Amino acid sequence: MGPYGKPKTSGAVKQQKPERNLQSIAEERVGRRLKGLRILNSYWVGQDSTYKYYEVIMVDIHHAAITRDPKINWMCNPVQKHRELRGLTAAGKSSRGLGKGHKFNQTKGGSRRANWLKRNSLKIRRKR
Repeated sequence: MGPYGKPKTSGAVKQQKPERNLQSIAEERVGRRLKGLRILNSYWVGQDSTYKYYEVIMVDIHHAAITRDPKINWMCNPVQKHRELRGLTAAGKSSRGLGKGHKFNQTKGGSRRANWLKRNSLKIRRKR
């Protein structure tokens, strides 16, 4: 290769952390297992030395009480399928760096990539 990185004799790189938080990963696993339900949110319930435990709130969109209730029936739209896989739950949004205020300037425009592209592309108005 080249003079980049570290010497290969100095051992492996350990203690690598996942890109997303454990809560988001837990939501994804539940969503893959129970495909007929939609994930609304989740919250921490406990942990031990090895695991963290989260309770995941899921919605049955085919239930009459859900489809009739105007406060929750937005979840029945097809665009809400597998929100957890696309980082649209609260846990997923936090790992994507989304939010409001000056702390979230790096993701204005929807994502880090969109923000980078907006700042690094030259837009010139054309004279007609």
